[in-house]
Amino acid sequence: MSAVVLYGVCVAAGLSWPPRGATAETGEAAAPVTAGPSTLPSHPGGPTTEEAAPSAPASPTASSQETGPGEDKGDAQSKEIPGETEGKRPNGPLPFDMPAPATLRASKKLVFAHYFTPYPLSLDNAKPDHDYYARNYLTPSGEKGKHEEYGGLLRDRPLPVEPRSGDWELANLRQEVRTARAAGLDGFTLNILSLSGKNWERCNLLMEAARDVDPDFKIMLMPDMTSLKSGDPAALAAALADLGQSPAAHRLGDGRLVVSPFKTEEKGAGWWAEVIEVLQTRHGIRTAFVPLFLDFVAHYESFAPISHGFSEWGSRSYVGQGGSARDVQRAHGMGKIWMQPVSVQDTRPNQGIYDEAGNTATLRTTWTRAIEDGADWVQLTTWNDYSEGSHFAPSLHNGHAYLDLTSYYLTRFKTGRAPEIVRDTLYLTSRTQFAAAQPTGGQERVMSLRKGSATPRDTVEVLSFLTTPATVRATVGTADSSYEAPAGPHAKLLPLRSGSSEATVLRGSTTVTTVELPYEVRDRVEVQDLHYYAATSGRDSP
Repeated sequence: MSAVVLYGVCVAAGLSWPPRGATAETGEAAAPVTAGPSTLPSHPGGPTTEEAAPSAPASPTASSQETGPGEDKGDAQSKEIPGETEGKRPNGPLPFDMPAPATLRASKKLVFAHYFTPYPLSLDNAKPDHDYYARNYLTPSGEKGKHEEYGGLLRDRPLPVEPRSGDWELANLRQEVRTARAAGLDGFTLNILSLSGKNWERCNLLMEAARDVDPDFKIMLMPDMTSLKSGDPAALAAALADLGQSPAAHRLGDGRLVVSPFKTEEKGAGWWAEVIEVLQTRHGIRTAFVPLFLDFVAHYESFAPISHGFSEWGSRSYVGQGGSARDVQRAHGMGKIWMQPVSVQDTRPNQGIYDEAGNTATLRTTWTRAIEDGADWVQLTTWNDYSEGSHFAPSLHNGHAYLDLTSYYLTRFKTGRAPEIVRDTLYLTSRTQFAAAQPTGGQERVMSLRKGSATPRDTVEVLSFLTTPATVRATVGTADSSYEAPAGPHAKLLPLRSGSSEATVLRGSTTVTTVELPYEVRDRVEVQDLHYYAATSGRDSP
C-alpha cells in the first residue's frame, strides 16, 4: 500500500513515472559503433542534507521489499539460499533456473555492483510515503527548493521498505546484500566518498552486513578520487587498512587486498605507489591494485608496473562500446585482468545530461561485450546511484526487471553458455514521456544528450524469453499489434504512444503470460524524466 501512496505523491509532484549487429536474439537493426573510450563525468557527490533526517519511531514491521530469486528474508546469518517465497510465482520469477551459488562461485569470473553510499534503502526509517526520498528527493520543492531548477534530485528511488526496529540501517544493508547475492553477484565495489561522516559510517556498516549475511560475499574497496580531496597517501592507506581488516574485504587467493580507485588518474602512478607502500610497511597489507580510469587509453601504460589489472567507467549508450575488445586485449597483453563495466542507462537531472540507452539495448550490449570480449570481472555501474539513474538495484519504477535480466547474462558470463529457457517471461520497457517533451512546470534546466550517445528514440520494447515459438500480442496506447516471436531471447521495438502498454504471450488461444507497464505515457509533463521504466511478467509490479 505504501508504494501506491508514494506513486500518488510522485504524480502530484509532476513525476511520471542490441548488440552491434542484428541477431536472432535482438530482432533489432544493427546499431552504429563508435570507437574509443568514454570519459563520463564523475559522480555528482552525495545528497544534500539541509533538512535533518528525523528519527522515526521504532516499528517491528517487516520490510515490504519483494524478495529476489531464491532470496531469503529470514536469519541474516544464513549462508544457504532457500527456495522461492510462498505466494510468489511458484516456478520462480526468472525465465531460467538459477544455478546453485556454489556453481556460480566455482567460476573464476567475478561480478560486482558499484555501491553508492548516499542512497541506501532508507535514509530515515520513516514510512515510504513520507520518508526523506518522498519529501526531498522526488519532488522539485524538496530540500527547501534547492533542486527546483532541474525538477527534483531523483526520478526513481529504492524499492520502498517499511520502518524497522533496532539497528535498521544495518538490517537494510543486510537486505541489500541478500538481494545482490540472490541475483548471483559476488559482491559490491564500495564507493568511498569520504573518510569520516555518514558515508564513511555506511562503508563500515556495509562491511559488517556482508560479513553477517555471507562470508563469501565480498566488498571491493573503491576510493572515489573525485570526492576524496586529501593529498596524503598515508591517510588514505590508513582508511583502506581499517576497511581491509574486515573479513568481507575482497582479497585474492594469495591474500592481497584488492583496491580499485574510481578515477585513478586524479593522482599519478607515483602517488599510488606510495599508498601501496604504506599499506605494506605500516599496516602489513599487500595490495592488488586495479585502477579504474575515466580515460583508460591515456593512462594505463604509466600505471602498468603497479597494477594487477585495469578497468574503466565506460559509456552508457549501446553505440559507445566499440573499444571494448581492444581494451581487454591491451590488458591481457600486459598480463593484467580486466574488469568490464556493464550498464543499463544514465540520466542526470542535476547535471543536465543523459544517454540514450535504447530500452534494454545498452544492458544487453554491454553484457554481450563482457562475455564475448573475454572480461575477467564485471562491474555493474551502478547498483544504486539514483542521481545518475544508472541503478540495477530493485526500484520503485523498475522493480527487479533489470536485476533479473542481469541474472541471465551473469549466468552466461560465469558458466560459458546461455542458460536454458524453461519459463516464458516478458520484459516491457519504455519511457513515460517522449524524448522531446518539454516540461510545463517550473523546471528551468533540462537534460541534453551526451556527445557520442545514440540518437534519442521513442520506443516500447518487448523483450521475450520463450521456451518455444509463440505469438506475442502487444498494446501500446490505442495501437494493437501481433507478431511471431522465436524461442529464446528476442527484442521487438514498437512506436511509443500516449497511454499504457502491455504484452501477452499466446500459444493458440491460450494465454501463457502477460506483462503491463503500470505507468502511462503522457503528452504533457511537468517534470522531464528520460529514464526507461521496466516491468516483468515474472513478478508482481511494485
